[in-house]
Amino acid sequence: MKRILIMAAALNCSSGLLAQQKETNSKTDSGLKMETEYASDIEEVSDILSFEGIDYMRLKFSGEQLKGKSYRLSVKEIWDGKIVSDTAVMDSRSIGVKQFETLSDTVFKMKVISKHTEDNKLKMTFKFPRFSVNKTYEAIDSENYSLRNLADESNLEISYNKSFYLLAYILPYEREDGSLSWCDVGTSGKDIENWGEKFGIKHYLLFEMKFE
Repeated sequence: MKRILIMAAALNCSSGLLAQQKETNSKTDSGLKMETEYASDIEEVSDILSFEGIDYMRLKFSGEQLKGKSYRLSVKEIWDGKIVSDTAVMDSRSIGVKQFETLSDTVFKMKVISKHTEDNKLKMTFKFPRFSVNKTYEAIDSENYSLRNLADESNLEISYNKSFYLLAYILPYEREDGSLSWCDVGTSGKDIENWGEKFGIKHYLLFEMKFE
């Protein structure tokens, strides 16, 4: 019965995300917009990704002020409710190629591909225009990690010239009936850095984005 409850909770949360495949984040006063696609439009491809435990996400930012700005994606690794590291995933100003340091268009697209590996690592690929970045992070022995778009799920504000929470790679919250819920965490919005204590989550990754 417990296994059925766990599967049901996961399916309900997943179906909610798929229903929002292409959604523009509306909580912005700066004119910066974001669209997210959580899975492939081809059902068979989506099934394969799910079978292999791969999370795949497309992000599209648009706004008149994007042109000429640099971008930085950073990640906080949180264990047992404590931030143990805060590092850069990508900083366009450090690429070393002048033409890539700032955006030349009013649209910026990126893709994120992630997977929990058998040796308990979180393997992630961030695909930016013309190049990609591969990262690996320590993880616990669990196949329940899920890549979430916090800006969409919690309707967080996105804007220029200051960091905003964008993504989280999280473990689920275990309810009293034994079911697991990613939505309870991803939609909680506030006190994101304190999820570990609030939901009893041992480990998660928290990603922040900044255009400036």
